[in-house]
Amino acid sequence: MSEQLIYHTPVMLHESIDGMQIGKNDICVDVTFGGGGHTRAIMERLKGDAHLYSFDQDEDAEANAPKDPRFTFVRGNFRFLRNFMRYYGVEQIDTLLADLGVSGHHFDDETRGFSFRFDASLDMRMNKRGGRTAADLLNNASEEELAKIFRLYGELNCSRKLASAIVKRRAEKPYSRVNDLIETAKPFCPPQREKKEMAKIFQALRIEINQEIESLKEMLTQAKELLKPGGRLVVITYHSIEDRIVKNFMKSGNIEGIIEKDFFGRIISPFETKKVITPTAEEMEKNPRSRSAKLRIAIKTEEQ
Repeated sequence: MSEQLIYHTPVMLHESIDGMQIGKNDICVDVTFGGGGHTRAIMERLKGDAHLYSFDQDEDAEANAPKDPRFTFVRGNFRFLRNFMRYYGVEQIDTLLADLGVSGHHFDDETRGFSFRFDASLDMRMNKRGGRTAADLLNNASEEELAKIFRLYGELNCSRKLASAIVKRRAEKPYSRVNDLIETAKPFCPPQREKKEMAKIFQALRIEINQEIESLKEMLTQAKELLKPGGRLVVITYHSIEDRIVKNFMKSGNIEGIIEKDFFGRIISPFETKKVITPTAEEMEKNPRSRSAKLRIAIKTEEQ
């Protein structure tokens, strides 16, 4: 267990598992296996013929998968949730957990390029089996596309200037290493906010490379269809972009966040939402990764 805790310390572990309210014979899904911390806590609560399906597209995660007949590891992106559930003969599920944060393992792995702390290859792919790398993006995307990525996913005020600097630099020498990007980005990061601004730049690239926002939207839509009436959707978010999507989806029942009301002005939604939960001061001190986290819970109220 100690090795798994080093790999990834789960955020709001007890609050999220309690929020799932796992019952006897429940079909549970953890769409973000990561280091397996939440999965193992769920396994401890399974009763009767209950079963847990855990998703992760990263081959490193599969090595931590528990060997248990009540557990199935799904090597794939959670945007294909519905297809995989059908493959395993599952038509409806009772509860779904999504911890949207990137595993601490990825930031600590000096070879993957997720962190600006290490001069690694500019990769940033969660699934190393295919797709473009961060270096590919920096070397080939248009200035306009790069500016849009930094603005939308990093919420950077310097998005246009940074994109322009990247295009100019790559004309002289293509990007391949983390330090190449740091060298270009540093002039746009004030010393007093350097780490925060650099984190936003890396976040923006990571989100784009892994299509995180598109995948999240697809997963939420499919989760709504798969959940039984009374089923629970439990999601932990870490930045305002994904949190806004989850919050609006749970409130409205649709990705666009369009609110519909009945004759009496009451919101029409397939979900009943619970009050947002934030980490305790004690957890934030022990696990700095949890400081920006929000736990949102929605209960399916009707068939769609």
